[in-house]
Amino acid sequence: MRAAVLMLLTDEPMHGYQLMQAIAERTGGAWRPSPGAIYPTIAQLEDEGLVVVDKNGGRKLVSLTDEGRALVEDPENVPTDPFEGHTREAETPDLRAALHGLQHAARSVAVTGTDADVTAAHKVLTDAKKALYRILAEDDGTTASPESD
Repeated sequence: MRAAVLMLLTDEPMHGYQLMQAIAERTGGAWRPSPGAIYPTIAQLEDEGLVVVDKNGGRKLVSLTDEGRALVEDPENVPTDPFEGHTREAETPDLRAALHGLQHAARSVAVTGTDADVTAAHKVLTDAKKALYRILAEDDGTTASPESD
């Protein structure tokens, strides 16, 4: 998050919401930081003297300080591209939308379903979690599940 904010601010000063939008745009929507992630990062960078936050029309405009610009432009501090690995091809399915639909369906079962429906839904969700970890395990040959049921 830190490298992404610093990199974006080299182009122009931005408001927190603009930073969130710019990150989402640069990653094709694959990375959408929340205010709970962006604003603490801005505060930390401000505490370190790398950015300054000025009130502009009731909104807070974030700009790089000279020290922040020097850090970003220093060849010895060249970070890896913070957006690399967060981009998706246009034909890649949107997992967030699928997860949102799944959450809505699970909520519907929880609210209107019988005890048997809820039990069946729990099994489906647990099996889905295991299947997702198996996908990752097949990619690298290891077991990726950090937790059991």
